[in-house]
Amino acid sequence: MPLIRPITDLRNTNEISDFCHAKREPVFITKNGYGDLVVMSMETYEEMFETAKTDAAIAASEAEYRRTGRLHDVKETFDELRGKYLG
Repeated sequence: MPLIRPITDLRNTNEISDFCHAKREPVFITKNGYGDLVVMSMETYEEMFETAKTDAAIAASEAEYRRTGRLHDVKETFDELRGKYLG
């Protein structure tokens, strides 16, 4: 269940920080009853960012396959990488 707090609760930064680190979840901040901000720990942000990058790479690969209909052979790909980076 997401934690939703009014913006005035940002005065107590230690409590919000402790929650974000303990639960590893964002805190949704409202202003005048409407969503305004999201606060989260750096660890949670980095995990979300890495997940988004992975999802984007998968989506790009799927789009390439739909466009070309070509799949890459794993052995050939690794052989190319070995030749490129290991000489």
